[in-house]
This record gives sequence, C-alpha cells and structure tokens, in this order.
Amino acid sequence: MTIITISRQMGSLGDEIAEALGSRLGWEVINRQAMLARFFHSIANPFELHMLMESAKFYLSPNREGISHLDYLRGALHDMAARQSAILVGFGSQALFANDRDALHIRIISPQPTRISRIKKQYHASDEDAALILTTSDKKHRRFVASLHGIDLADPDHYHLILNTASLSVDEGVAMVVALLRERDARRQMEIQSAENDCRSHMTCLPVFKNPAETEFARILDMYQIEWRYEPRMFPIEWDSEGNVTLAFSPDFYLVKFDTYIELTTMNQKYVTMKNKKVKKLRELYPGINIKIVYKKDFQTLVERFR
Repeated sequence: MTIITISRQMGSLGDEIAEALGSRLGWEVINRQAMLARFFHSIANPFELHMLMESAKFYLSPNREGISHLDYLRGALHDMAARQSAILVGFGSQALFANDRDALHIRIISPQPTRISRIKKQYHASDEDAALILTTSDKKHRRFVASLHGIDLADPDHYHLILNTASLSVDEGVAMVVALLRERDARRQMEIQSAENDCRSHMTCLPVFKNPAETEFARILDMYQIEWRYEPRMFPIEWDSEGNVTLAFSPDFYLVKFDTYIELTTMNQKYVTMKNKKVKKLRELYPGINIKIVYKKDFQTLVERFR
C-alpha cells in the first residue's frame, strides 16, 4: 500500500491540500490528533496522552510494553501501511517512512508575506501577531522533528515534491500530487512487468527486499542451497469487534524444505519485544505453523561465517 506523508508550514494550505487529497483518493487522513486517538488511546493513560500531545521528548520514553512510544508508533504505522493506503500529516512521518520505497513525501511551503496574509485573515490578527504566530509554529515544528528524528524538516532531500502555494490553489496542489502518484504507479507496474518478462526468459528473479539484512540473509540461504520464499503469506492475528482484520503478520522468509517461517530481528533491539508478541500470537492462532526468530547476534554470526 502507498503512504503519502505531508510536511507543511503553517499558512501554506498544507492541511487543506491534505484533506482535499484524502477526499480525492478516498484515503484516510491522519494528523497528530488522529494518530494519538487511533494508536495510543488504548495503551496510554490521560497523562501520557497529554504529554504525547505536548512534548516531543516524551515519545522517547518507554510505554507499558517496554518500548519507546516512538518505536511503538513506527511499528503501528507500518502495520497499518501493510493493510491500507493513507495520508500522514505532520509528526515527522516523512522520517518514519524514509526507507519505504512505496512512500511519497510531500513538503508544502509558501513565502512569509503570503503566509502572514492568510494567518491575518484566519485569526483576525495584526501583522505583528501573525508573524509571531508563524515564528512560533515554525520553531515548534522543526524542534519536534529534530528532537525525535535528528533531521531538519526543511531539508529538500527528505521529499519527492515541494509545492510552493504562493500562486497555487488547493485543487492545483492536489492535482500535482495525484499526477505524481499516478506516474509512480505506472512506473512501478512497468518494473513489475519487466521483472515478470525476465522470469519468463529464465533470468534470475529476486524480490525487492526492505533492508540490506534481508538481502544478506537471502544470499546466505542461496549459498547453502536452501530453497526459500520471501514473505509468501500474511497471517491475520487481530480482529476488531466487527470481524475486520486490524493486525496481520508477514514473516520475512519461508524455508520450503523445512516448512519453517523465519522472522529477522536485526534492527534496533527495541523492536524485539513487539516482534516476539506477534510471533507468540501467530503460534497461538496457527498451531500448525513453524516459525523461528533469528536474532541480531545469530544473524551477525551467520554473516561473518558467510564472509
């Protein structure tokens, strides 16, 4: 599924473009308030919800599951992205999906005089008050993203498209994003078709791995001539009261000869607890499924042996 992240300056029409884009595509729009309500309401108490709304650094503190609120959010968002497309507005979402090849990152800006004019109209403010409102907003936005992700949200390297709405309407901004999205989809389909044609020509076909560790692990399996499949199956492990799947789990590899699924945990060890819980649920719900976790230390030993 595709995730569009939108970083925007106050007074740049960023929120308006996000909402109109959501209506145009039929996708859910998730801003910071909606994010807290959707992902944290069931696991955070009122004090924690207040701090998550007010403090960037509080996201780095551990939650009741033993991982940071930020790591919990990252995992929850990527689980959601496996099931649905969505538009994420603010809260450093461009950093959370920085390495996702299916994500599209948009930055929406506007010159200071244009923004001041819009803020004056919105809040019936003077020039001085409008400028102060914008300065405060810009400072808080940059501090939030820098504190959590260590990046400058104004750096153009973080975005696929930057829209200057000084002379763009909301509809024009939406049309530009949709055109880019369609062009990316068309290119992706061409890549898939090309890969399928290569397979028909008996050329080597490899999946697109999410990270270097998966690529390295596949090479190790190939070296030992172990037949494998990459993410061949998705297991629903949580449902809501209406029976809709709310959480699914796709183990990284399936070893055909051994009838065993493998899940790698070579990333930050803060994710291990979350993955262990998913594996535990999978084993409870699908007792006939064999699944093993390859931990960071075990994987590094395999890599050193391979090298």
